Amino acid sequence: MRCTTLAILTASALSAQQSAVDAAGSYAAAIRSLGTFFLILLGLIFLIVIALALIPLTRRHRGIEQEPLEQTHQPSHGTETRLGTMVGIATAVTILILFGLVVASVSVGKSIAGPSTHANSIAVEITGNQWWWYVRYANLDPSRIVVTANELHIPVGRPVMIRGSSNDVIHSFWVPNLQGKRDLIPSRITTLWLQADRPGRYRGQCAEFCGLQHAHMALWVVAEPAVQFESWMTHQIEPSVAPSSPDEQRGKEVFLNSGCVLCHAIQGTPANGQVGPDLTHFASRMTLAAGTLPNNKGNLSGWIADPQTIKPGTKMATVPVKSEDMQPLIDYLESLR
Repeated sequence: MRCTTLAILTASALSAQQSAVDAAGSYAAAIRSLGTFFLILLGLIFLIVIALALIPLTRRHRGIEQEPLEQTHQPSHGTETRLGTMVGIATAVTILILFGLVVASVSVGKSIAGPSTHANSIAVEITGNQWWWYVRYANLDPSRIVVTANELHIPVGRPVMIRGSSNDVIHSFWVPNLQGKRDLIPSRITTLWLQADRPGRYRGQCAEFCGLQHAHMALWVVAEPAVQFESWMTHQIEPSVAPSSPDEQRGKEVFLNSGCVLCHAIQGTPANGQVGPDLTHFASRMTLAAGTLPNNKGNLSGWIADPQTIKPGTKMATVPVKSEDMQPLIDYLESLR
């Protein structure tokens, strides 16, 4: 029953809409309002210009016989005055419209830059890699620092400061339901503020072309009530669970005696690799390979056996695993909740 429920929740989460129109927080709502304002105003200007361009087509054609070639018409002083006045008015209106657009843009930019005070906020460090997200929750108490990957949990109603950087090329962190884009640049720290005003699961995406698997570099933001968020944090601090069956114990031995430990860490075991995602609570995540596949046993088996077929160019190494060792390894990894 538990597996069935998890499968339903996972399928529901993976079908969630990634949309800047469906604003789930105050920052995204401000961006949506600015976009709506631009769309309405510029759409109205477009219609007015098209209407003015079509007006001459409705006038009756006077015919060439009424305009002899030898007769030269000079515009009257009154006509010139009217034309000059119309051009002046159009110029003034254009300047006012542009000024209004600048004021609106700057105002929204200030409102989404972040809160004036940092009370009750949390800080999360996100590092872009080809092609996955390293997530680290900062805390003054080292024992309460949480490290995960490709999934960001945040409490509803609390501002979250994202401190972004990159380990290789320029990436761009974008969760359209919650905030605009922010580039993650190697050797630099950029900041971005998120806030979710309602619970839900919101898909994020790298929005800067970063290589072959750019399209397969997704991230899920899980916004949940404060009590659930604190429970999740407490669980993430705990070390990995010990194997509860002979197969899981065998799988742990396979993991620790293979090349997996060179890249991945599992707290509570000798595995302390820092190249790939931390796997301490791997089975609690919704997806594999940064949103490429749902996290289930079948996909996990295929991912371990031949990651290059699933995500060509990925830096996930193909580790040779004997056929009789594959199922115990899968059982062990799926127990890491």
